Amino acid sequence: MVKYKSFKSDQDLDQTFQALADPTRRAILGRLSEGEATAGQLAEPFEMSLPAISKHLKVLEKAGFLIRARDGRVHRCNLDTGPMQAASDWISTYRHFWEGQLGSLARYLEEEQKKKKEEKKDEPGSND
Repeated sequence: MVKYKSFKSDQDLDQTFQALADPTRRAILGRLSEGEATAGQLAEPFEMSLPAISKHLKVLEKAGFLIRARDGRVHRCNLDTGPMQAASDWISTYRHFWEGQLGSLARYLEEEQKKKKEEKKDEPGSND
């Protein structure tokens, strides 16, 4: 099994991508990137109950994206970008692979195109 140095376990990787898979949670992360917000403030743009938003916040917190502090009955939330950086690092290993593969494909296609041009020049009746 492949181990990724950015993640403590495969479970961390799974939790990160599960958290990012939901559009509501991605929107919450976008809002938190602007600064601290209460759970109520995070719930405002969505047509869902505070308990539903709370479930989303728990998923984000479990994945490590959210730092929650209680101030009496108010939950103040802040963004932790650590899991995002770790996910980016994991994705970049595959990006390098595909960039290399696409580069090889481009070189192959260029060579094939040159061969076809040379074959056309060598054909009888060619004016080139």
